[in-house]
Amino acid sequence: MFRPIAAAFSFALITAAPALADEPYNAKITTVFDQKLPHVPGKSMRGVLVEYGPGGHNPSHTHAKSAFIYATVIEGRIKSQVNGGEVKIYNTGENWVESPGDHHQVSANASDTKDAKILAVFVVDTDETELTIPDD
Repeated sequence: MFRPIAAAFSFALITAAPALADEPYNAKITTVFDQKLPHVPGKSMRGVLVEYGPGGHNPSHTHAKSAFIYATVIEGRIKSQVNGGEVKIYNTGENWVESPGDHHQVSANASDTKDAKILAVFVVDTDETELTIPDD
């Protein structure tokens, strides 16, 4: 008797999922430092703290065209996929790099019950103002 309602509800959740994936969820991004690099004209180093609550994620994106990024997990576990490669889980203390032009398809907390945090350090052209560009 309740099966048609349950099936309709399940279908609505499945069809809504792609739209939800296009928006940040339970994620906070804060620039924690921004410093021009001495002796490297036109370049800056920016530190970005990405905090994910349980189940948090950001949409698929690229970064500023000049951005070289070193990211380290400072709390929890992070799920990441870059350039169509395998989806990887990084634990506290583990890290990865992203090169200019890389496409970051998955950036998410790997846990639905615990918080996770990343410190991402960007070396970027000083005039780049938008560090993260969501996919269209």
